[in-house]
Amino acid sequence: MRRALSLLSALLPTSVSAAPAGYFDLLPGVTLETGETWVSNGERFRLYGVQSCLRGTAYTDKHGQKRDCGEASLAVLAAYIKDTKPVCAPVVKKDGIAYVVCYATVGKERLDLANVLITSGYAFASLNGEGMPYHVPYAVAEKLARDKRAGLWQFEDVQHPAILLSREVNARTKKADQ
Repeated sequence: MRRALSLLSALLPTSVSAAPAGYFDLLPGVTLETGETWVSNGERFRLYGVQSCLRGTAYTDKHGQKRDCGEASLAVLAAYIKDTKPVCAPVVKKDGIAYVVCYATVGKERLDLANVLITSGYAFASLNGEGMPYHVPYAVAEKLARDKRAGLWQFEDVQHPAILLSREVNARTKKADQ
């Protein structure tokens, strides 16, 4: 009888484990705003140290078609959420946004979701006001992705969002000075 019970318990599905203490599950169904920011239960979250392509900016694909770079980043984040069911932990809350670190499980491996997005070429290391990365390992991962021409880096006209954002800030500054 014991043998039958142990065999039966091995065949029955096990309960889904919840996120560890201090973490929360990032599940499909959240409202994605960008390839690094989402809203869940009225709260905004952003992956710490990551900048996705800006929505409304374009790149030219291999067929000569203009595509929305931000939509590409967003689609890849959605796919990773669906496929890896990440768990996240808050790092800091600032200006109404909870910055989080997340890890995704692939097989038996736990992977930093931000690092996965950056090395796949669909996100970038975010930079501070001095142009330095918030998290240096992400800048290293970005360089490797760029060198391998991974993801969006395969397209000649993809620009790092930090370049576009700094141009915008500089244009506003010039206007204010006039």
